[in-house]
Amino acid sequence: MNDIYDISLAPEGERKIEWVRRNMPVLRGIEADFEREKPFAGLKIALSVHLEAKTAYLCRVLAAGGAQMSVTGSNPLSTQDDVAAALAAGGMEVHATHGATEEEYRKQLLAALAIGPNIIIDDGGELLELMRTHYPELIPGVIGGCEETTTGITRINKLARAGLLPFPMMLVNDADCKHLFDNRYGTGQSVWDGIMRTTNLIVAGKLVVVSGYGWCGKGVAMRAKGLGARVAVTETDPVCALEAVMDGFEVMPMSEAARVGEIFCTVTGCRDIITAEHFALMRDGAILSNAGHFDVEIDMAGLEEYAVRKYEARHNITGYELPNGRTIFVIAEGRLVNLAAADGHPAEIMDMSFAIQALSAEYLAKHRGGLKAEPVKVPKEIDSAVARRKLTSLGVAIDGMTEVQKEYMGV
Repeated sequence: MNDIYDISLAPEGERKIEWVRRNMPVLRGIEADFEREKPFAGLKIALSVHLEAKTAYLCRVLAAGGAQMSVTGSNPLSTQDDVAAALAAGGMEVHATHGATEEEYRKQLLAALAIGPNIIIDDGGELLELMRTHYPELIPGVIGGCEETTTGITRINKLARAGLLPFPMMLVNDADCKHLFDNRYGTGQSVWDGIMRTTNLIVAGKLVVVSGYGWCGKGVAMRAKGLGARVAVTETDPVCALEAVMDGFEVMPMSEAARVGEIFCTVTGCRDIITAEHFALMRDGAILSNAGHFDVEIDMAGLEEYAVRKYEARHNITGYELPNGRTIFVIAEGRLVNLAAADGHPAEIMDMSFAIQALSAEYLAKHRGGLKAEPVKVPKEIDSAVARRKLTSLGVAIDGMTEVQKEYMGV
């Protein structure tokens, strides 16, 4: 039984899926391989990823490989109802609606797991956690899972250290063809797409504060600089902070950045980055956004309590009038700005990320019973295969090593 908003929206969703399919040549090639080889024949896959067109195409690629799919979203504000309808109209099991309440969203996640999956495709570790706490009886049937976020991998590693990881989990986010491109170029572009289309304000000349200088933060800061902004970075890791300095950015504590920033973007994967102590310091008109997986980087509960008035300033922008008379604005309720206020990463970037997902799931299927219940690195061969496919699609040729060179390098 599907849980979607309106099946009549399917034609528009289908157009979106066909558009991204056209622009994802690596995944198209994998789809052709899967149709021929059927690596998931007889297997069930539960997937929780931001449910928009690119994710929908990944679902169809996995289904082409013989998988029975059960699909849900990983954030109620990023779910696109027309895309969910297109998948449902095509016969896939879907449990996702845009704007679902926390209770509805949780039920949708649980419904996706009720299929009794052999493989999970996770985003933020939520399916993994619910499998452990609500469906432990299904764990023996799980071959393993794939996780595509920094936040989710943090959860996995924490469980592994405690000896509580129930089955193998592929660390998709750590694959080079994922984090070096998706996190840096994908996040960098899609964050500013979300901020600019939502605010309709210029970026050039403004002081942008980027919290966190990991691969995602590097991308956000790089694109802000390219748009003509002055950029300040806040960090807790001294090595990342030093990188930001060497890349030409100002580095300062949030207590200082809060006083001068005009646009803020948190992208740390941690919580309580901008809190009540910072709201009072901010200039009138400051704009706050978050690109971390969970909506805990900006203390929204603290802001709700501190503000004397709250109002809709513009679609998807909430204004908060503070006791000092200043007003600050929050985009998309502090949720993932690049998905809750835009369409997520470009199709060409997700082509690589979802290719890693698809081939990692295939790796689990081929190695069922042979992997330990621990974090599993994506094999270098998968990374190299995706990179070569992508280069070929771009019409780029590279050199190969001679036998002498291989011997010299110990390959």
